[in-house]
Amino acid sequence: MSFKEMQLVSGEQIQSRLETVKELKSDTNELYEIVKDQETGEHYLHYAYLHVNVAEGNQEESYHHLLPIESDDVLGLIFGEQEFGYPVNWKRAYLRNGPEGNYVWFDPGASQEADRYEKMGEDIKQLLLEFKQGENKSEAKVRELFERLDRVKKEGTIPDQEDPAADKNNDSGR
Repeated sequence: MSFKEMQLVSGEQIQSRLETVKELKSDTNELYEIVKDQETGEHYLHYAYLHVNVAEGNQEESYHHLLPIESDDVLGLIFGEQEFGYPVNWKRAYLRNGPEGNYVWFDPGASQEADRYEKMGEDIKQLLLEFKQGENKSEAKVRELFERLDRVKKEGTIPDQEDPAADKNNDSGR
């Protein structure tokens, strides 16, 4: 079974199934290498780093990340035609280990999406508050509110307010 189909992967499975194809970079604190799952033939970009926890008496902790890569990416990495640095080039979901030695999937894009929705929620709240505090509750103002809410949804930010002079012309006689 592919690691991609598993929510939790044990460290033992990782160690027993992965073999190094090519080391890309190695120094005292970091390692980048291409590894291959012997069971499925899938390739991963392995990033490992050593963290010295000063608060715990200089205890060393190692962390591992495994980014699934396609065959074209493998060749690009081997021939030095593709960047691989963490976290800049790690935009897709990847496996990362935790303190218990198990690996779980982490999707960096998901946190960016959550931030975008949180901002949209704040913008919608602001628009509703402005409408509630305003004196004019005409049909035209309600329509404008809904149009602005639709644009927040589409554009992800509060659109500029319409020309107030145009509102007065639309509201005449109400």
